[in-house]
Amino acid sequence: MEIFGVPAQALFGQLLIGLINGSFYALLSLGLAVIFGLLNIINFTHGAQYTMGAFVAYLLLNKLGLGYWAALVIVPLIVGATGVIIERFMLKRLYQLDHLYGLLLTFGLALIIQGLLRNAYGSSGLPYTMPEQLRGGQNLGFMFLPNYRVWVIVASLTVCLSTWFVIEKTKLGSYLRAATENPPLVQAFGVNVPRMITLTYGFGVGLAALAGVMAAPIYQVSPQMGGDLIIVVFAVVVIGGMGSIMGSIVTGFSLGLIEGLTKVFYPEASNTVIFIIMAIVLLIRPAGLFGTQK
Repeated sequence: MEIFGVPAQALFGQLLIGLINGSFYALLSLGLAVIFGLLNIINFTHGAQYTMGAFVAYLLLNKLGLGYWAALVIVPLIVGATGVIIERFMLKRLYQLDHLYGLLLTFGLALIIQGLLRNAYGSSGLPYTMPEQLRGGQNLGFMFLPNYRVWVIVASLTVCLSTWFVIEKTKLGSYLRAATENPPLVQAFGVNVPRMITLTYGFGVGLAALAGVMAAPIYQVSPQMGGDLIIVVFAVVVIGGMGSIMGSIVTGFSLGLIEGLTKVFYPEASNTVIFIIMAIVLLIRPAGLFGTQK
């Protein structure tokens, strides 16, 4: 069976891979959007924190015997706590300076984290065991659907939509949004804005770590795993609109699918199609598809 001259198994296989990539694009760009929306900082450490999530999960499994399900809960808390430390003792000192200083600091931290992991574990990938409950898959006739990949897509979509709901539809979210516009006014209502900013940064970092845990069984745990991915994720955030939660979610999944289709019909452009789309969007709508024009 062929669709548009392409075997159905190859087409749907690439669409599945596109959805998997889109799941990670959405989770990571969501964390970036949350951080940028409140702190107005481009967090270049995000890719390294994604890598940290995978490595902490690997260490929990091999040193303490804590498997995948425990890691899904513990790892975002551990890596998120490191984000809290970074915000309190480093980023907090830069809020009154030009945004370039925050970008340079987070970029430097990313290089330090990546270098430390490479020195400790080398450049080759380390395997991470897939949970027993999610092994195997379903034979749909036209393709084989791995259970774990379905779990990643569903879990990522659930986390993304839950985050959107909290930020856009709850009282806590209204405080977060108000704090980006008028921090003194929110502080006057008894809200501890500095603590809110710190916890929000930690939450954004925790999302990156969660993505790292879910990526570990699919891709090998490697110091380089976040380096190339974060460039693509920044493009996703720009296309969706800097600071736009829904923009990050929709754009992340959509671009994953577009990338998958490009690999089927025009493989030579698969590595550049997202950046081509970014250039076109910036020419037509500089604030991004879901961003607010100022």
